[in-house]
Amino acid sequence: MYIIPAIDIIEGKCVRLTQGDYNQKKVYNEDPLEVAKAFEGAGLARLHLVDLDGAKAKRIINYKVLDKIASQTSLQIDFGGGLKSNEDLHIAFESGAQQITGGTVAVKNPNLFLSWLEKYGADRIILGADFKDGKIAVSGWQENSDLELFNFLKDYVKKGIQYSISTDVSKDGLLQGSAISTYKKIREDLPDLKLIASGGVTTLDELENLKSLGCFGAIIGKAIYEGNIPLNALSKF
Repeated sequence: MYIIPAIDIIEGKCVRLTQGDYNQKKVYNEDPLEVAKAFEGAGLARLHLVDLDGAKAKRIINYKVLDKIASQTSLQIDFGGGLKSNEDLHIAFESGAQQITGGTVAVKNPNLFLSWLEKYGADRIILGADFKDGKIAVSGWQENSDLELFNFLKDYVKKGIQYSISTDVSKDGLLQGSAISTYKKIREDLPDLKLIASGGVTTLDELENLKSLGCFGAIIGKAIYEGNIPLNALSKF
């Protein structure tokens, strides 16, 4: 299982929100590149980079941060937040993203999202399936939809999706544990989906549990920044 640290960007700075609330923002570092280099130095290979300004503006904004990290580290970056057009996607890939995550666009403009899947391939397009109370949440989690999480995932797997990041919005940033039971059901229902668990991961034991479920990866944010999980303890994964 890959350990995938998260860097969320607002105004070019590394921040974390609590439950996606822009009013509950904490700045951890003014320089995201410094943070990315620390992750690389700890032996981690991947990075989940989220453009929170972009998610709000519905277009890519912090692509220069992406370019800087991609050009000055060897991290494999998946980039998300506000990718709503072919131009946004082009900028993200040109700026060094190996993969992109599309969530809101997969709900609101599925034809566009599927055209990306066809053009770039299933290894480069990740489905963002963030949920709250079993329903898909969109627009930087500012909006809930009527789509059931499991139906949403099954539908896109039939259409060729291989990777999905699934975040339990209600747990994100609270350091109270992740949605293990939900991930267990996803793994049972969709064993071929490369599931990346996200939201609320707090302890090394939880990571062992997610690994035993067969998750492809686990995204960790606040637990690293707050020192709950020391970087040097992650090398065994």
